Amino acid sequence: MRRLWLLFAQTVTVLLALYMVYTAVGPERRQPARPQQMGDAEHPAVMLEARPAKAPTAAAGSYRAAAARAMPAVVNILTSKKPKRGKHPLLRDPFFKKFFGDRDHDGEADEDESSLGSGVIVSAEGYILTNNHVVEAADEIEVVLADGRKAAAKVVGTDPETDLAVIKISLEKLPVMVLGQVEQVQVGDVVLAIGNPFGVGQTVTMGIISALGRNNLHINHFENFIQTDAAINFGNSGGALIDTNGNLLGINSAIYSQTGGSIGIGFAIPVSTAKSVMEAIIKNGQVVRGWLGVETQEITPELASSFGLKRQSGAIIAGVVKNGPADHGGVKPGDILLTVNEQAITDTNQMLNVIAQLVPGEKASLKVLRKNQESTLTVQVGKRPSSKR
Repeated sequence: MRRLWLLFAQTVTVLLALYMVYTAVGPERRQPARPQQMGDAEHPAVMLEARPAKAPTAAAGSYRAAAARAMPAVVNILTSKKPKRGKHPLLRDPFFKKFFGDRDHDGEADEDESSLGSGVIVSAEGYILTNNHVVEAADEIEVVLADGRKAAAKVVGTDPETDLAVIKISLEKLPVMVLGQVEQVQVGDVVLAIGNPFGVGQTVTMGIISALGRNNLHINHFENFIQTDAAINFGNSGGALIDTNGNLLGINSAIYSQTGGSIGIGFAIPVSTAKSVMEAIIKNGQVVRGWLGVETQEITPELASSFGLKRQSGAIIAGVVKNGPADHGGVKPGDILLTVNEQAITDTNQMLNVIAQLVPGEKASLKVLRKNQESTLTVQVGKRPSSKR
């Protein structure tokens, strides 16, 4: 019996040893290795590297698919501006430059001024959305795609009041970014910002939506910003803010910073605003907005108390442009604007947006509160004068 037990134990031991050897040098371990040479030509160092058994998969929490989908449609925009030249020809003479330097009489450098920004291809026809401040002063615009292709761009139109611009390039097989549903996003949603910060190359940063509908920042005339803590720096202007599916939510436009770098407070123009501005520019060459010719002031609790008002919503008419649409319609300073075409006015920012959507030449019905009495006035809408940033 003892002999049989010893034989059984030895057999098991041998089988386990064979199994371990097979596991160590099995088929997966015996794949051909890829040699890598390092060192100089005379004494190369040959190293072996195992081939991956299967294709790598995205780790949990990775947004590589969204980035890969959106990045090809984000472009770098390089602009140049010709310097101002001195009126006197002697100021450009090499002899005088020896003493006065390469500057003209206005102190401007004699070399071209250049700057950089970003943009988003939103149409296969070559239309690109970017910021107005990226291209507004440019004499020449060059667009560099993520695949390395370059093309000269022309300005289709700009809208300084929203800081948006549309430029166009002529290339085939352009990548296009899909527009997202910004109305469905909420505070706390993860977003990615794509652009070309400081000219280092295309860069992706991650953050969340910190706030929606930011206004009264005195950046643009019409403000409805998405606030995010995704890092946005110099050169990111005009780039894309995307959701985790790679769809466009906004055009990165500005940051709040005391140092010039990102401190986690960035602002993007919603894609809904960008789309309407782009469509108007492509159709008309500009954005046409309604105008009444009034200056307004917010109703504060202090003003409501001093005027004896029973309400704290609406907009006080602080001034009326002489011979403007509101003046011809009978609007007076001190009136409180309650509704425009039966749409309630809650504050001055909302009033500005409501009036801008009116069609010039058509008539609008205004309900105002004057000396605690409501009255309805009819005003013929004018065209909002163009303004520069």
